[in-house]
Amino acid sequence: MKHVFFVIAIILSLPMLAVSQQKDTLVIMDTTGKVVPGKTVRKGLWRDSAGNRTFEPRKAAIYSAIFPGLGQIYNKKYWKVPIVYAAVGIPIYTFFDNRTWYNRIRYALSVVEAGPNDPNYGDMFAKVHPRLQNWVTQGRSPALLNARNDFRKNMDYSILFTLLFWGLNVIDATVDAHLKGFNVNDNLSMQVRPALLSNQTIGVSLVFKVSNK
Repeated sequence: MKHVFFVIAIILSLPMLAVSQQKDTLVIMDTTGKVVPGKTVRKGLWRDSAGNRTFEPRKAAIYSAIFPGLGQIYNKKYWKVPIVYAAVGIPIYTFFDNRTWYNRIRYALSVVEAGPNDPNYGDMFAKVHPRLQNWVTQGRSPALLNARNDFRKNMDYSILFTLLFWGLNVIDATVDAHLKGFNVNDNLSMQVRPALLSNQTIGVSLVFKVSNK
């Protein structure tokens, strides 16, 4: 498990490493794809394709790291918020559910170990979960022990998936903030043209037009 958590720590650090590699200044373009003279933004800031708003990948990463979904809200990707909540919330719920059953089985094991000769056995047995009382009555310690270990393992996996999806949530918000700086306007186009590949071969070429220039 230690190796797995080490990998998760690396995943969580990727957004910060990506943010640290940004250029000092960024050029701002208008809706036609032309550079706006004299307009730049400081390191770490991006504008959308219309040049209407400044986005900061570092801020998006911090928001998502503090609370999943905040970075997506900051990037105005509201449709991603329920997905993030489900991805992070399900393993968290699974962790608490497995922990509850882990504690119930551990208590049932203590009752089995105490045995019917214990003067407090009646009160202790009454606190055992109804689904486990037959196992306690039959003294099925090995079965209870295996079930306890399984729930303990599930708790570890729940923590693993929580950290994993939490990290992916941070990466998604950071990448989205970066992509806001890409120029997407009407000047972007694709044309299909015939192409002569050789003296006897004719093909088709795809021509991507990025700007009027």
